[in-house]
Amino acid sequence: MHNYYVYILLCADKSYYTGITNNMERRLNEHQTGIHSNSYTFGRRPVELVYCERFQYVNSAIAFEKQVKGWSRKKKEALISGALDKLPILSRNYTQFGKPEE
Repeated sequence: MHNYYVYILLCADKSYYTGITNNMERRLNEHQTGIHSNSYTFGRRPVELVYCERFQYVNSAIAFEKQVKGWSRKKKEALISGALDKLPILSRNYTQFGKPEE
């Protein structure tokens, strides 16, 4: 059985980074130590792991990572906080439906 992880990091500048790995501990350490100087998180350290979900199949993990990368900050924060019931309303078109109530 394989394990793949989609994760979200909170960076020092308060931005989010979404990634995928097959070894969460190693990858988090790489982000924290700045092993890849051209990575998004290099100049935004320290980072904090705020969300992680395990997948058995790499294709499922890749699809979810791509989906989350396209989400708004509010949708990512709903996922992080476990407020999954808010995701549909946060997906609506604001022009058509108006902004959701906080």
